[in-house]
Amino acid sequence: MVDLNLLTYLEGFLTEERKEKFQKILASRTNHITIAMEDVYQLHNTSAVMRSCEVFGVQQLHVIEQKFGKRIDREIAMGAQKWVDVQRYNSVTSCIEKLRSQGYQIIATTPHNDSCLLHEFDISQRSALFFGTEKEGLSPEILAQADGFLKIPMVGFTESLNISVSAAIVIQDLTSRLRQSEIAWSLTPEERLHYRMQWTQNSIKDVARIMERYSQPPSFEPSQNSSTQT
Repeated sequence: MVDLNLLTYLEGFLTEERKEKFQKILASRTNHITIAMEDVYQLHNTSAVMRSCEVFGVQQLHVIEQKFGKRIDREIAMGAQKWVDVQRYNSVTSCIEKLRSQGYQIIATTPHNDSCLLHEFDISQRSALFFGTEKEGLSPEILAQADGFLKIPMVGFTESLNISVSAAIVIQDLTSRLRQSEIAWSLTPEERLHYRMQWTQNSIKDVARIMERYSQPPSFEPSQNSSTQT
């Protein structure tokens, strides 16, 4: 639960323009859809997908690192790591179980199988969209556990797109359709408060020292005219 007094105190270190921008961006953020990536070897692809999530308003990115250890490429993410939640998992099972517990259906993006075309995809349900590598795609484990399949319509000889390009196309299409719908896709008031606090802290230099100063009781210095009663 967010401490509103602390939030007000910390927002005092921000400009009015900054605070208004937070409110405006939060109004367009969603957890109705979320993105998951499986063992993407190329580091820049993970960072680029994170950037697409941030640009188009998807708040959470889930990264399965079963095979390869990763770090976010800050240059390519362009600061997106400050505004998007990145959840990391050591296995496919732990990721899927977590997302199902949050009410998401598991959607595997793949050009194969009897996949639903992007523009026909039903956006009414909370969906976790899984992306794999361009060469190998998603693992059989994810494909076996998926509730549905999704693909981008293509009319050329090439059968697949780079993962960062595919994710950007899918995210932009689905978030645009959500905002034009009557679906309750927005963050809850509690979630907005949470991210206001998180983003405010991420915007303040030496925030730990400032929060420590806030938590300390004010020192009392008796005036020279004060007297002691006995």
